[in-house]
Amino acid sequence: MLTQEMVSQLKPGLTKDQVRFLLGTPVLMDMFHANRWDYVYRLKKGSTGAVEMRQFSTFFDENDRLIRVGGDVAALQSSDLSAQPTNKMREIDLGSVSEGAVAPPIEERGFFGKILESVGF
Repeated sequence: MLTQEMVSQLKPGLTKDQVRFLLGTPVLMDMFHANRWDYVYRLKKGSTGAVEMRQFSTFFDENDRLIRVGGDVAALQSSDLSAQPTNKMREIDLGSVSEGAVAPPIEERGFFGKILESVGF
């Protein structure tokens, strides 16, 4: 389950590995949309049996850098437990960051990354 704190750490220019570190492995990585990752989760409330679905997507450019996010970016609050699920979908343009902002450097592959690269993964 994604929280607002996790989502608020996303910045434009993050690599796919950095996004995976912050949000975890995406639920859906579509081979037809390689630059989009979807995080979908379902919450069934034990006391009422009500089911709530949430969706969050990240979008990357051709260099595998984060450019925008979309979906339900609000964290589940304790007051939401008794309320009816609402549609909180919205899209946030990460390109509107100030001109002085610097993208994080591309991290060098670690030991296992180098091994997998030498094998062809």
